[in-house]
Amino acid sequence: IKQLKEPLRDRKKTKNIKHSGNLTKAQLFDIVRQMRPKSLSKEFKGTVKEVLGTCNAVGCTVEGMKPMALQTAIDNDEFECPES
Repeated sequence: IKQLKEPLRDRKKTKNIKHSGNLTKAQLFDIVRQMRPKSLSKEFKGTVKEVLGTCNAVGCTVEGMKPMALQTAIDNDEFECPES
């Protein structure tokens, strides 16, 4: 959510907010590298899919594509993930 660069809000007053931001591949992989030590997945692309699931729940997109479409692209080896 920090990468979306949204203004601060009062959490007690504003509820059910939609985060309609767009991330780049570089920002996505930067987030994944930060979350990698906490992840339970064996491979890097598993951690990418975990972060994409969070993106889907929050409501942001990655380079204009929906996160669920990117997850299926990763499963079909159409989306390139670096090794680390």
